Amino acid sequence: MKEKLKIIPLGGLNEIGKNMTVVEYGQDIFVIDCGLAFPDNEMLGVDLVIPDITYLRRHRNKVRGIVITHGHEDHIGALPYVLKELNVPVYCTRLVAGILNSKFEEHRMLGKVKINCVKAGDHIKLGCFNIELIHTNHSIADSVALAVRTPLGTIIHTGDFKIDATPVSGEMIDLTRFGELGKEGVLALMSDSTNVERSGYTPSELEVGKTFEAQFKGCDQRIIIATFASNIYRVQQVLDAAAHHGRKVAICGRSMENIARVAMELGYLTAPKNVLIDIADINRYPKSKVVVVCTGSQGEAMSALYRMAFSGHKQVEIGAGDKIIISASAIPGNEKSVTKMINELSKKGADVVYDRSAIIHVSGHACCEELKLMLSLVKPKYFIPVHGEYRMLRRHGELAVQTGVNPRHVIIADIGRPVEITAKTARLANPVPSGKVLVDGFGIGDVGTAVLRDRKHLSEDGLLVVVVTLDSESGIVIAGPDIVSRGFIYVKEAEDLMEELRRISQRALDRCIDEQIRDWTTIKANVKNDLSEFLYRKTKRSPMILPVIMEI
Repeated sequence: MKEKLKIIPLGGLNEIGKNMTVVEYGQDIFVIDCGLAFPDNEMLGVDLVIPDITYLRRHRNKVRGIVITHGHEDHIGALPYVLKELNVPVYCTRLVAGILNSKFEEHRMLGKVKINCVKAGDHIKLGCFNIELIHTNHSIADSVALAVRTPLGTIIHTGDFKIDATPVSGEMIDLTRFGELGKEGVLALMSDSTNVERSGYTPSELEVGKTFEAQFKGCDQRIIIATFASNIYRVQQVLDAAAHHGRKVAICGRSMENIARVAMELGYLTAPKNVLIDIADINRYPKSKVVVVCTGSQGEAMSALYRMAFSGHKQVEIGAGDKIIISASAIPGNEKSVTKMINELSKKGADVVYDRSAIIHVSGHACCEELKLMLSLVKPKYFIPVHGEYRMLRRHGELAVQTGVNPRHVIIADIGRPVEITAKTARLANPVPSGKVLVDGFGIGDVGTAVLRDRKHLSEDGLLVVVVTLDSESGIVIAGPDIVSRGFIYVKEAEDLMEELRRISQRALDRCIDEQIRDWTTIKANVKNDLSEFLYRKTKRSPMILPVIMEI
């Protein structure tokens, strides 16, 4: 019996972020991307979300390596955590390697991970797989698609891409190579679905440069531009516009400073002579001669622009002499924080530019017509839309049918649900272990559903602690019960209620003594139940109640 080719998404489907795809045939596995996602509002206190790699751990002897398509966090951010459990080589382009080395240094892993630098046009041999890297356009340099030759045929993973005929640097996406592969025959195509709901074509990154020129021309204000830290093309255009208009540029925000440093060292970012200055030196120049490029386009609480908006930045104080350009669109879920930040900036008298009609941001993802062009060039037998929420995947599948793909050959997968391909068929197989692993500080996976439920409970209704000391021989109350409230009521303003809670706790303890109950668990349950019932009747609130018993 011939082996099956398995494509197993461990992230990036029915969600935006934590992209990770496993490709398996026989005794060989390789992984495409290893990204993270940021927590939603329900994940209180959680820092990051990474894919569950239980399946890879179980088959670690088969894993030949991880191949990265580009350097965005939703494609590389989980690597430091995953590589602590899987000792496998990483293959990526030079810019990605530079970013990863900076990341591994923070995690004290520098030198412990084998990073292999590759470039578009190179071939990587991993077990039975021959992987070709194809140049693409995206909002970060050095992005590639993957053409994977397997024993059953060629599969293509586009990575994140757009078709940019006039990129800021480098060449246009290698459509010729996609067309050649299409003529040879492609077994399956996995393609980026992020912008499938947008008609037409994604504008060129150069359009943003033209807008910067228009915003700089005749402006006598200090200009502050917030964008994604990884968008080196955007930063390059700011540097060029600033040099043209005789302004100095300061880069602000830890992630942006790190990526800009790496990009300059590797030659992906070029600063005109005497344009760059340190953020600490901006007050030495007139406002009309300064540009600040910073993080914070998504309203992140610790970002540079957010701290400026809320007067928490050491070097930059926002005022009426500032023009602020938010050169990004809000990622779904971030709209409230972005709006809150814009309001604060406006209150300080700043002129905030964020209107899409000004073309101050263009996407790095292909729109409808570009996606159809990719499908038409590749002509896949099977089509698997990736990188998007369910409605996006379904819409992309409909586009594939329009371009000639057999409707029965469009496979909308889910996280943990393998696509099994044989010489004649493709189908969804039984799920493998998958899901979300939550990272909180140094803890990886130790915050689960129960912990999040408790955090949500505490955030909504607060906490009451009942402390009582019992005699170890007789079980009689020696001290207490004392009530401690946190996040429920302010004790000094509710002394009568607190006294009533003490009486109810005491009655519950007396009942346990009368019934000769000495089991701590039962005593705690009686106190907790009596207090819960009373508090809900009295306040219609249900704080978390923690009885604490000590014996002496």
